[in-house]
Amino acid sequence: MMKQLHISEAPFGATQSGVPVSLFTLVNGNGMTVKVTNYGGIITQLHVPDRDGKLADITHGFDSVTPYEGDVPYFGALIGRYGNRIANGRFTIDGESFQLDVNNGANHLHGGAQGFHKQVWKAKAFTRADEVGVLLQYTSPDGEMGYPGKLQVEVEYQLNHANELKVLYRATTDKATPVNLTQHAYFNLAGDGDILGHQLQICADRYTPVDAGLIPEGGPVAVAGTPFDFRKSQAIGARIDADHEQLRRGLGYDHNWVLNKPVPGLLALAATVRDPQSGRMLELYTREPGLQFYSGNFLDGSLNGKGRSYAHRSGLCLEPQHFPDSPNRADFPPTVLRPGQTYTTESLYRFSVV
Repeated sequence: MMKQLHISEAPFGATQSGVPVSLFTLVNGNGMTVKVTNYGGIITQLHVPDRDGKLADITHGFDSVTPYEGDVPYFGALIGRYGNRIANGRFTIDGESFQLDVNNGANHLHGGAQGFHKQVWKAKAFTRADEVGVLLQYTSPDGEMGYPGKLQVEVEYQLNHANELKVLYRATTDKATPVNLTQHAYFNLAGDGDILGHQLQICADRYTPVDAGLIPEGGPVAVAGTPFDFRKSQAIGARIDADHEQLRRGLGYDHNWVLNKPVPGLLALAATVRDPQSGRMLELYTREPGLQFYSGNFLDGSLNGKGRSYAHRSGLCLEPQHFPDSPNRADFPPTVLRPGQTYTTESLYRFSVV
């Protein structure tokens, strides 16, 4: 008989300013476990079974809130208001210019230095007939990190018996503002080592090349004949150090793929990752038009957590998103949310074994 779904809440420390933080543990009948904190909406642990039923924690993170307040590369965090980069931290809406926090060279990255990943969210656990989860809520005030408008945000994590983790996003605003929310978990399906042997497939015929600051230059180009062709499953390490200018600029893969979407906004398969060693497989479905694949190029072993060292290319990120710098690109799918509209999107992470 399958065990019941279960959720619990425990203290996870307090912020430097003394705000208490909670950790929510979601468990399904297969033993799959997801731990989420209301600091940054961060997924701190993710335990899934291998082909022998053995559980391992397959995501980067820490054991308390304190390290997350430091300069860490968005481990497991909710990202907002805008995932990825905006050139020079500037954009114009309806003729009015806005200057955002610049926190990545000359550019704005992942909502700024004090983006959603550094905020304490309101949190409420729930149990339904076929899922358990956490509803997270945050109000981003007008002017936060330079963004116009008060943005009301809700994100819901849901875990079910099918080893599926669903992430649902919703936002409303009182002034026109760019919105591009995503999740920044680092995955290592083996549980340790590097991710170069992981087999990756991305459902995309095109990607967006970038300049030296990792801002898209020109329009999308075909992946055919390049190291960016993951239309068929390929080992991540097979071509990651190839002689290609785009790989040199990203120090590996750190690019946006234009997902093949017959219908915009359709929840569809974006990518599949498989670890041959453990048999673990992740299928990612999203309503977003793009997917940022990042191969952990800037990890260098200087960060440690949960008894392990986070070495070079020890984790990969698959960030469902609108394209980088979209507020400045009329040729990209739009990202401006206006009063009276509701921003909604959804991603589903399905874990299995092969």
